[in-house]
Amino acid sequence: MTNTVNFVPLKDRVLLKRVDQEEKTPGGIIIPDTAKEKPVEGEVLAVGSGVRDEQGNLHPLEVKVGDKVLFSKWGGNEVKIDGCDYVIMKESDILGILNK
Repeated sequence: MTNTVNFVPLKDRVLLKRVDQEEKTPGGIIIPDTAKEKPVEGEVLAVGSGVRDEQGNLHPLEVKVGDKVLFSKWGGNEVKIDGCDYVIMKESDILGILNK
């Protein structure tokens, strides 16, 4: 995904785009939209500059643009930018990076 979003997160915040779930179960049952759970997988579209420690040193974020990540189901704040839905959350709310 090569989205260009006119948004720069501050400090330790990350902008994510949720990755849609499969619409069928492994057994072939189609899941209606009303029964789907919120996806907990997303792609990082933008990252903040990082956080400063007590000595003033800047520590960059571990996630980077393009990473596929897992996050808690109810984590972050849902926002709409240029008509598209995104999630903004702190890096600490991200559970991990999915290996490609």
